[in-house]
Amino acid sequence: MHAPQLAMKRQWALRLPMPKDRPLLTAHGFTLIELVVVLAILALVTLLVVPRLPDSQGTALKGSARALATTLRYLQDQVATTRQLYRLRLAPGTGEIRVTIVSPDGTESAPQDSFFSGPILREGVTIADVQTPRLGTVSSGVVTLDIGPAGLAEVATIHLRGGNSGQMTVVALSYGGRVTVGEGYLEANL
Repeated sequence: MHAPQLAMKRQWALRLPMPKDRPLLTAHGFTLIELVVVLAILALVTLLVVPRLPDSQGTALKGSARALATTLRYLQDQVATTRQLYRLRLAPGTGEIRVTIVSPDGTESAPQDSFFSGPILREGVTIADVQTPRLGTVSSGVVTLDIGPAGLAEVATIHLRGGNSGQMTVVALSYGGRVTVGEGYLEANL
């Protein structure tokens, strides 16, 4: 045997045997250019999509403001159908809102309605302050709002704060049942 043929035979002897139907040189994996192109496409998609994703804190704040407005409307509807007095207790500086039914003898009890089973405000959302004509602006303690057959006893403006995402305002008008939600800290004309 010639030297080149012997060297080739030794080279083949060191390799594992391969099936005869597969070519000797097969490419496994991706080339560097293919990987760079895929990474560039992923970076472009990320740049386009991430700014359009909703802010979870802002969404929680808006959802909480809508939930509070819905609760106020629902309470007014419940009073109209059941002829019972409802009381809403708001704790400014916290996210605590409590609803109770006031019996004719003045005792309070929790409503059995499943509507009130969960929290009204989402996590991270607090009551900044509550404004009423009788109390002015209250930013600590507990504010009690009575809802009777004629509706809410007085106009109430409730300001909600959501971490770094700003503020929302819920205004409940007395004796009409109208509740509005506004973005930002809106002053009420009391």
